[in-house]
Amino acid sequence: MDIFVSYLNEACIIISAICFAIGWVYIRKHRVRIHRRWMLTGVVFAALFFILYAAKTFLIGDTEFGGPKSLKTFYYVFLQTHSVLATVAAFLGVITLIFAARGRFSRHRKIGPWTVIIWFITAATGLVVFLLLYVFFTPGETANLMHSYLGH
Repeated sequence: MDIFVSYLNEACIIISAICFAIGWVYIRKHRVRIHRRWMLTGVVFAALFFILYAAKTFLIGDTEFGGPKSLKTFYYVFLQTHSVLATVAAFLGVITLIFAARGRFSRHRKIGPWTVIIWFITAATGLVVFLLLYVFFTPGETANLMHSYLGH
């Protein structure tokens, strides 16, 4: 179940990035309605990722890095960098959406490109984390938060 949800999560991130890229192309062509549809579709997939990720983390748990010990420090520094970027991207995404929803398009236009670029980087680094955890190496152990919290 853990690996299935992880693959589903990664698919959501990749699909959201593709939607954002298509939306960006359409806004460059001044096709606002099509841009809006693609961007909102990307937001839905990003939100679905977040919901699934939070549920997986709480109910199933986080998977430890199962690769060689020589790469463990690199992996965890890379993971923390990815996590910070993901948080920044989510925060900027909410602000970007609020500007669009309120019709503040001059501000939306200023922050939007930064938001989507950071999201692309987040999606790419998330893919690397996924590959390191589930494809290149055998996954480590998984423990849910309650299990870890209770010390079992």
